Amino acid sequence: MIKLLDGGAWLLNGTEVIPDSRDADAALNAKLGECPSKEAAAQNTIAYGILKDHNISGNMQKLQIKFDKLTSHDITFVGIIQTARASGLEKFPIPYVLTNCHNSLCAVGGTINEDDHMFGLTCAKKYGGVYVPPHQAVIHQFAREMLAGGGKMILGSDSHTRYGALGTMAVGEGGPELVKQLLSKTYDINMPGVVGVYMTGKPVPGVGPQDVALAIIGAVFANGYVKNKVMEFVGPGVSNLSADFRIGVDVMTTETTCLSSIWRTDDTIKEFYEIHKRPEDYRELNPGAVTYYDGMILVELDKIKPMIAMPFHPSNTYTIEELNANLMDILDDVEKKALVSLDGKVPFTLKDKVHDGRLYVEQGIIAGCAGGGFENICDAADILKGKSIGADEFTLSVYPASTPIYMELAKNGKLADLLATGAIVKTAFCGPCFGAGDTPANNALSIRHSTRNFPNREGSKIQNGQISSVALMDARSIAATAANKGFLTPATEFAGEYTHPVYHFDSTIYENRVFDSKGVADPSVEIKFGPNIKDWPEMPELTENLFLKVVSEIHDPVTTTDELIPSGETSSFRSNPLGLAEFTLSRKDPDYVKEAKRVQEAEKVRETGDCPVCAVIEMRPAWMKIKEMYPDMNRTNTGIGSTIFAVKPGDGSAREQAASCQKVLGGWANIANEYATKRYRSNLINWGMLPFLIPEGELPFKKGDYLFIPGIREAVQQKATEIKAYVVRDTMEEFTLTLGDMTDDEREIILKGCLINYYKG
Repeated sequence: MIKLLDGGAWLLNGTEVIPDSRDADAALNAKLGECPSKEAAAQNTIAYGILKDHNISGNMQKLQIKFDKLTSHDITFVGIIQTARASGLEKFPIPYVLTNCHNSLCAVGGTINEDDHMFGLTCAKKYGGVYVPPHQAVIHQFAREMLAGGGKMILGSDSHTRYGALGTMAVGEGGPELVKQLLSKTYDINMPGVVGVYMTGKPVPGVGPQDVALAIIGAVFANGYVKNKVMEFVGPGVSNLSADFRIGVDVMTTETTCLSSIWRTDDTIKEFYEIHKRPEDYRELNPGAVTYYDGMILVELDKIKPMIAMPFHPSNTYTIEELNANLMDILDDVEKKALVSLDGKVPFTLKDKVHDGRLYVEQGIIAGCAGGGFENICDAADILKGKSIGADEFTLSVYPASTPIYMELAKNGKLADLLATGAIVKTAFCGPCFGAGDTPANNALSIRHSTRNFPNREGSKIQNGQISSVALMDARSIAATAANKGFLTPATEFAGEYTHPVYHFDSTIYENRVFDSKGVADPSVEIKFGPNIKDWPEMPELTENLFLKVVSEIHDPVTTTDELIPSGETSSFRSNPLGLAEFTLSRKDPDYVKEAKRVQEAEKVRETGDCPVCAVIEMRPAWMKIKEMYPDMNRTNTGIGSTIFAVKPGDGSAREQAASCQKVLGGWANIANEYATKRYRSNLINWGMLPFLIPEGELPFKKGDYLFIPGIREAVQQKATEIKAYVVRDTMEEFTLTLGDMTDDEREIILKGCLINYYKG
């Protein structure tokens, strides 16, 4: 089904994989006469060509990328534009699309969600952007329909910014990276590795894109096989997949922790652009005749079976057949994982859902950028036609990913077929993916064709004793389960016919409702600021030394951004940095905010020139202990702040607030064994927080300890590879921190205190 090669691999003419080995050179020379070097052959990847076209550094090992377009949604664009305004924004230099698909319900916090939308509309007018009103399209479907183009690059402030199936390299990043593009700066990264995904065969009926995606995620997440690399989809199997199917696999590549994705393109993708009335945006893309990849994933599409990702991660995968055959054992394993994910704060079991040997679920959801595609919904409607979802606990909600898809479902009758079963069909909305829509009952299990199933992402609140959970599945198996009134069923058991209706794209609704400035800014427009929209607080530069308190200690194997700053109802406060910060780590470490604020009191006193340890008296013993060894340490040269330790923080969302909330509460650093994603580490840096590393298994401090890092400013300036630090107890206990690779600009951002300060000069 899925096989990972141990090392790199050669791809010949797009159809023959030769694993890199001692025998590979001889085999290649026999076939080619003379084998090119790996370095030369690596330049024949599709990814290399696109990156080269967008790199302005002149050095393909140190990339400085300028993107073609930008896109954001309504829980990110306010902070991005506010940051850019504070840094000197005058107009959007490239097309920037502001979609409104996250805080669409306008149901939490009074007027604040719609206030954000009006902020977005007026900014699109003032700075020359595009504004997509609520319920018209989820961010990524609009980008597929209206923005993607062969050989192009798009940067989005959402982690699932993936349009590789359409020949577009897209990257999901935290907001500050979009700010840089808005200020005509660059996206600076080392040349990423490129891993081939070689597809053969054709999926059997009933197997959908989520099944293929989950099989891949399950194979590569834990071992980091594609972490921060580009996944390049090649091989003859690609041509056996429709455009919608490829898109459905592609969007889930985010869950592998890869940097981006790209697919070879063909007549199927050409037809996609023709259907969407943009034939000029198609470009045929293929790897070179002899191409070298840093790794290779072999995918036998015909052997993939319906899959399920059990709580609480997309990589916790099984075939549905395997789950049903080993139900109690697998549910027992899920309960053990829950003890880690939920910290034992709330009772959790799924075993009570087993009835006569079958697993019963209470809810099905087909939604968003992963599940809300035309083909997913049509196939689900075919499975459900003439059936009923029943009048018991089980419910089914379907969210088409855009109004054009919704319109076509109404025209071809699939909408009526779904409604007749008892399913509810709703407007384009991302809520079920991040915990702001269709929250199940307490202890319920929801199966969803969406992107993530992290704890609390379905809307439960552990701190209130509320817990439900999500398993990820493909729309087809969700429909098969719905047809069996909630008893888990793979779609391969459906014996009927799939109608595969032709899709007709109608852009009329966009022409009528989407504001498009055509790139023309109107400086006379006044931005509408709702009362919840606040400016970023002032942030100090990095001082010569740092005095830090460890205010949280997390030992989970991976810490998601949802755990650092919860999603769901908190998203309504993302236009208010201080208001949102009140939720930081609230579902993981409820004491964090109180502890961080207490430390911040001392820093605020220090900045006024008064004695910080007089204001926060419990700090005084540690402060005085430091002065014994460093008598020149004082309030003018030593910043005071908080830090957290986590084993591997930052998996999941691109949300910058996972870092910025710590910063506005006085955070100066994270300390980790490893950072789960490049984007979280970038978010830390852009908010002036030091991304410290410490070797796995070595933890010389604990929550509540004070740390002293002398000469940290000089260490950053001098690009020190190792940084001396102390745990301050009865004695000064020395240990070593590192920062990893940082660009000169990143170091300067850290020194200035944050990206806003950096651009202010």
